[in-house]
Formats: sequence, C-alpha cells, structure tokens
Amino acid sequence: MSVSIRVWSDYVCPFCLLAEGPIHEATEGLDVTVEWMPFELRPHPTPTLRPEGDYLQNIWARVVYPMARRMGVPIHLPDVSPQPYTRLAFEGYQYALEHGAGARYTPRVLRAFFQENRDIGQLDVLTDIAAELGLDTADFRKALEEGRYTRAHQKALALAEAHQITSVPTLIVGDVHRIEGVPDPKQLRAAIQAVAAEQAAADRTPWGASCGIDGCV
Repeated sequence: MSVSIRVWSDYVCPFCLLAEGPIHEATEGLDVTVEWMPFELRPHPTPTLRPEGDYLQNIWARVVYPMARRMGVPIHLPDVSPQPYTRLAFEGYQYALEHGAGARYTPRVLRAFFQENRDIGQLDVLTDIAAELGLDTADFRKALEEGRYTRAHQKALALAEAHQITSVPTLIVGDVHRIEGVPDPKQLRAAIQAVAAEQAAADRTPWGASCGIDGCV
C-alpha cells in the first residue's frame, strides 16, 4: 500500500521550494504518493510583505540564501512588490489537480516566482504555466475568471485548519508523522518506512477477529 505524504505549502514561501529536493531524496525508490496542499500565509485582505522591507531582507540574508547555497538550489528574493496574494494561483492548482497535473503545478509555480521573478498573482502568468503543463488554457483562464474552483480551494483551506496547520512547509506522513519546516531526508525517509511497516502489519491482521468472555479468536 502506498504511503501518503501531504505537503502544505504557500507559493510565496521560499522554504516550500527548498523542501522539494529533500522530499525527492527521501522518497526515492519508495512507494509513496505526494500531494501538495494549499495554505495561504496572508489571505486577503491581510497585507502581504514587501521585498524591500527589513523583514524579508533579513530572513533571506540570514536563513534562505545560506540554506539554498548549501543545498545547491538557485533562488532569489523576487522583486514583485508587494508580494502577490496566492488565492488565484491555488484555484489554478485545483484546476490542475482535477485535470491530472496537480503534482507538477505546485513546483512549477514555486519556480516561476522564486527563480524567474514572475508575478504569480497575475492571471496571464498562471495561464502561461497552465500552457506549459499541457492544460486547456482557454478553459483554465475562464475557470479562474468565473471562480469555478473557489469552493474547492476553500474546502482545502478548511482541511488545513482541521489539521492545525500554522506554518509551511508542513508534511504529514500517513496521517501519523508530522514534520514542520524543510525536512531532513533521513528523518522523512524513516517516517515513511515506519508508516509502511504499520500499514503492512495492519494488512496482516485477520478480519473478523474479536474478543469475548471466553477469550479472543
């Protein structure tokens, strides 16, 4: 049985891009299903951050750039100011998910923002990404303009709330193991293997087993 890994992320979180490599490393050769899940760090009308501000300048200098250099990941602080809201991009994710491109959509949007300095809050940019993924661009654009996937996105956000997600990236492996932040590949692989062992043990449990006053059968 495949082990499920759900990864909550936001497209304006650089650590979500940096998490992609360790996830690939940890899952190599294992039977896993990775699903990217939406979480808005700053939903409208909460003001988004500005790249020229002290907070982003400091966190990138102290944490993001050093981590990216160690990992060999090209990344830079986008100069889109203020940073875009991500609701529209996430509605695009719901479209991609329904049309079989969900697993490729999230990493592509992250790269568009952090490696190509593109404004992922703009419908034109998202439509270009949809085209790259082989999606029907006319239908994709119309779906986002009409809000066809707004309800699906809201349901996904409700799931994040149910799991008490407060930061990204957050990974939940098999509904049991929770990892917050960029995962250590060895730690994540161990969690996957533990869940796989638990699932295998559960599969070996005989159906119909029960206990009564004379013992268990």
